[in-house]
Amino acid sequence: MQPLTLFLLPGLMCDADVWKHQQAHLSASARIVIPDFRGFDSLTTMAESILQAAPDRFAVAGHSMGGRVALELWNLAPARVSKLALLETGADPLAAGETARRQVLIDLALTSGMQAVTETWLPPMLHPDHRHDQRLMQAITTMLMRTSVGDFVKQMHALIHRPDATAYLKHIRCQTLLLAGRHDNLYPVAQHEQMLAEITS
Repeated sequence: MQPLTLFLLPGLMCDADVWKHQQAHLSASARIVIPDFRGFDSLTTMAESILQAAPDRFAVAGHSMGGRVALELWNLAPARVSKLALLETGADPLAAGETARRQVLIDLALTSGMQAVTETWLPPMLHPDHRHDQRLMQAITTMLMRTSVGDFVKQMHALIHRPDATAYLKHIRCQTLLLAGRHDNLYPVAQHEQMLAEITS
């Protein structure tokens, strides 16, 4: 019997490091694959690249931008997705003012580089109790800095031009997990509860 293949999909500017603890824990029971989304400028092409490498059936867990890619995988090939986990993510289309907010970060990257982007973007992503944890901040910063300005702009472009995935939710029939931190202001628990209601309706 072939082991379960589990794709762990990283979020914006993240790579395999963001999943290293989960990979260590889960690798005994599944074949873990963590794709690299650098170089892509579309959520759909990110999903298509996974489908090209994936077996006929596989499980997928996506964090943040990776969760949106996981939803695109479901939309493109629902029969191939055996289990789905949506972690700290959303299905919503572009919000009012979102393009302008993302453009500020794009302009910062183009004018001042990724260090400036990281210093601006990272602290609000963390719980206030952890923003002064120098070891954690350094580990995440090191990972984020492996993303070039060009790749950051492409990923931001993918998010700005993302499809509205809310219509996908009511068609999901596989075993699905939604997870959100109660202090997450970007992807709050209430948003995940709304997504869950659509999936189970």
